[in-house]
Amino acid sequence: MKFEAPRIRNFVAAGHSGTGKTSLCDLMLFKAKAVDRLGSVDSKTSVSDYTPDEQEKRSSIYAAYLTCAWRDQQFFFTDTPGYGEFVGEVISAFRASDAALIVLDGVQGIEFGTTRAWKFANDFKIPRFFFVNRLDREMADFFQVLEQLQEAYGKTVCIPLTIPVGKENSLSGVINILTEKNPPAEYKEMVEKYHTQLMDTAVESDEKLMERYLEGETLTEEEIARGLHDAIKAGSLVPVFAGSVAKDAGVEELMNGIFNLCQTPLERIRYSADGTEIKPSVDGDAAAFVFKSITDPFIGQMAFFRVLTGSFKSNSDVINLTSGSRERIGQLMILNGKNQIPIDEAVPGCICAVAKLKTTKTGDTIATSANCKAMNPMDFPNAVMAYAISAVKSGEEDKIMTGLHKLCENDPTLRVERDKETHQTLLKGMGDQHINNAVKRLKDLAKVEVNLSTPKIPYRETVTSHGEGHYRHKKQSGGHGQFAEVYLKVDPNEAGYEFVNAVVGGSIPKNFIPAVEKGVLEAMERGPLAGCLVEKMKITVYDGKFHDVDSSEMAFKIAARMAFRDAMAKAKPVLMEPIITARIMFPDTFTGDISGCLNHKRGRILGMEMDEGLQVITAEVPHAEMLKFATELRSITQGRGSFEMEFARYEVVTPMVANEIIAKFQAQNKEEEDL
Repeated sequence: MKFEAPRIRNFVAAGHSGTGKTSLCDLMLFKAKAVDRLGSVDSKTSVSDYTPDEQEKRSSIYAAYLTCAWRDQQFFFTDTPGYGEFVGEVISAFRASDAALIVLDGVQGIEFGTTRAWKFANDFKIPRFFFVNRLDREMADFFQVLEQLQEAYGKTVCIPLTIPVGKENSLSGVINILTEKNPPAEYKEMVEKYHTQLMDTAVESDEKLMERYLEGETLTEEEIARGLHDAIKAGSLVPVFAGSVAKDAGVEELMNGIFNLCQTPLERIRYSADGTEIKPSVDGDAAAFVFKSITDPFIGQMAFFRVLTGSFKSNSDVINLTSGSRERIGQLMILNGKNQIPIDEAVPGCICAVAKLKTTKTGDTIATSANCKAMNPMDFPNAVMAYAISAVKSGEEDKIMTGLHKLCENDPTLRVERDKETHQTLLKGMGDQHINNAVKRLKDLAKVEVNLSTPKIPYRETVTSHGEGHYRHKKQSGGHGQFAEVYLKVDPNEAGYEFVNAVVGGSIPKNFIPAVEKGVLEAMERGPLAGCLVEKMKITVYDGKFHDVDSSEMAFKIAARMAFRDAMAKAKPVLMEPIITARIMFPDTFTGDISGCLNHKRGRILGMEMDEGLQVITAEVPHAEMLKFATELRSITQGRGSFEMEFARYEVVTPMVANEIIAKFQAQNKEEEDL
């Protein structure tokens, strides 16, 4: 199988969950005769959703890489999950693509997944196509969805290339705005209107073409297609296609639109990590970007890469420009879901897979020459949910950590870290389903069982006023005893920790001052209110006593620790909690529910705005209240909302909440003492 870069079209199918992306991809494969029978999500025969987890849920979890020949071109396209928790798969697929096919539901219209796909297309600077699917359903309305798109993204930007004939159950097909010469009478005026808009857009970027058009000359189909192609590439046109996968209406017209109007891989200019322009070519040194890697229990490590320039051959040597190591490429493969098709050569635009690369990971650049430039890695959003993870069986901790690190290498939206304050190992992800899916993969990969629990919140303690403390440590048990006496004072200090030695006259010898500070630092690791880290304090040691024989570093550490606790108790100590800034995106109809939920969580709404058809609330909320928010938001918005969050600062906990936390800590301490 041999490919030619000018004849390749590479795109990603994206959008909200439930819009029919997977069924559309299955139908395109069938129409192109890449498969013998039409795959179905419901009957678990989909080429795209082929894993047992996806078949069980009847929903995409992983991106599926697909290919087919259409007319005299080769399509490489990716079916992505619409569910927001698996956004890492979507980002990787966008990085590998030259265009975005955004699929919408003809009833629901713009949803969060639509806006997310639009944003990713902006971020990766690739053109967009809209396909309004499911127009055969009750309450479906293409022109209402078109109005939403034009309102959100521009009336002169979103222009239909096809419109539906009939509505809901009576949908019988689509009309091609450019090629239809004799539309039904009821559609004639509409076809003329959109035809004029498309022609105006097609000639805008070419003065000579515009002059000929304005003078009434008839433009050729090639000239019109070139003008539309340039407008789509520039982002001034986003064509809208109508159809129904269930009725096989409008899909062939969509495929022809991609065929005629989508840019080739040789047109896509990129920039390397150092800013060098990368202009693709079929000749010269080859470079490719590894946008995804997986660890398969049977195959081992497999890397997926997009060829940027030049060509790669099976059984050849390459350089990992990111790590500087050399790799041996074995058999190159292109994919149709789980089906692997061996190829001898990959050219710009090809999405390929290769097994058992030793050091190459997601985000790396591989090349045939060190003269090529490494590309920037991908940026992924912060995790929004965390669980404390622990081994069911003692002694399996190392196996669990090894497995988790492999999963995190494969999925950059998954993170594992050790919290130094709570001493818990945290598994962080984009939601409960994302994390549960990771745990299931961990079990298959490492053959271990784990427990998930709600993580502890890393509260902190500080003081709000001045306090002085004193402790005399004296112990005699035969032989040398222990003696030390320390006087110190504490004060609030926004700048952070500060230790001051104000001892004069040698009441505490200088060689014991470091021991005093060590004792203070040890006491600050576990505050008196709730056993939390103590911060933002100035500690001044100003007096004390020592004994020539019985004083020691240990004695002064103990005395300093107790004197600090005495001083802190007198300085009006308070509990502090982490505050996060959340940006929540959802359809406007849920504004009241979201606002009420945030108020219930002690949140402060900082602002509200509309962003590309969705309501966006920015709020500050205590981290403790956001542990399950991903699940709550999904329930409130019926899966049509999403959010991102980042740490803002620590704030004093309200007295009522603080009392509950302190009481719980004291009760746990009492239980431990009783044991």
